Amino acid sequence: MEPVPYLTQRLQGFGTTIFTAMSALAVETESVNLGQGFPDSDGPVAVSQAAIDAIKAGHNQYPPLPGIEPLRIAVAEHRLRFRGQRFDPAGEVLITTGATEALAAAMLSLTGPGDEVVTFEPYYDSYAAGIAMSGAQRRVVTLRGREFAFDPNELEAAFTPNTKLMLLNSPHNPTGKVFSRAELEIIARLCIENDVIAVTDEVYEHLVFDDAEHIPLATLPQMAERTITISSAGKIFSFTGWKIGWACGPAELVNAVRTAKQFLTFVSGAPLQPAVAVGLRLGDDFFGCYTAEMQSKRDRLVDGLDAAGFDVIVPQGTYFVTADIGPLDERDGIDFCMSLPKRCGVVAVPTQVFYDDAEAGRQLVRFAFCKRDEILDEASRRLARLRDRTNGAS
Repeated sequence: MEPVPYLTQRLQGFGTTIFTAMSALAVETESVNLGQGFPDSDGPVAVSQAAIDAIKAGHNQYPPLPGIEPLRIAVAEHRLRFRGQRFDPAGEVLITTGATEALAAAMLSLTGPGDEVVTFEPYYDSYAAGIAMSGAQRRVVTLRGREFAFDPNELEAAFTPNTKLMLLNSPHNPTGKVFSRAELEIIARLCIENDVIAVTDEVYEHLVFDDAEHIPLATLPQMAERTITISSAGKIFSFTGWKIGWACGPAELVNAVRTAKQFLTFVSGAPLQPAVAVGLRLGDDFFGCYTAEMQSKRDRLVDGLDAAGFDVIVPQGTYFVTADIGPLDERDGIDFCMSLPKRCGVVAVPTQVFYDDAEAGRQLVRFAFCKRDEILDEASRRLARLRDRTNGAS
């Protein structure tokens, strides 16, 4: 990649995100966009109407830096209701401009030059950028095999005297893995033994399928006092453009994150904050139906990808399905995804861009299933052309 003029060295190599590039390609080629993870239909009417009402009621100026009190209370209630975690909304809950800002503020406030951050790969692309902006160094541990498992010895070796923070994403983007209790116990032990802070990205907490269980790392013994837990209304309510997220944890850690956050966006989403508070108090029927609907969409796309000839790895959670392109006689995910729109009118994302070790993910691609059923069916019909061409060539 050519150096970007004037860009600081620590951000060289990041360039335009893969999501921006692939979505632009989808528009250019009029393709079905299964690349970027956003739903193509709105969330609950009660939530959007609450935002409209807030605008009309004049909630259009700066909200308080930590977020409006009703939303902080609603976040605390939500964590207690679904995760059994207790947070004081007065000092242990911070409202942010989406989870991305919460993650960036955590990296900027809790790490710096000379520090190291341990995380797993493949990783969501903002992790590497946030770590780079803080001046810290990332140490990645690769998730391998169809289970996307990690080697405990490899993880232990990643921790050094310079390790300041462990960054964990579960349910995991892009793989759809949900970390088990046994895996989390290993992570927790290493954080405690090395006196390391944990930051957990749990934005897909309500998208967990089959018999998988989402267990917040902070609920394990001795982890509450060293963990910042991050989540987002965008993924819970299908309003990804609203960019309302939150960070919860001990007051001392939240205060540190707030110090950085105030110089990023300061505040945002004034009329959206009371609407998200309404959403977090919706009944169990909403959350149950939402999970069931997304699991149905997952199954729909998995069936389509399987029929098209991919080797599909069924996800335990999130919006995404990972598939191996090897059975289609393809070997490079970037080349495959760049050619896919012209070949059959579908956009996907090459998973290898989320790895430091690109070889580990070279044949993997990611498809988003958070789309209307008719869109998923159309994508499956188009992808079937790949199978037909492969069979015709054999």
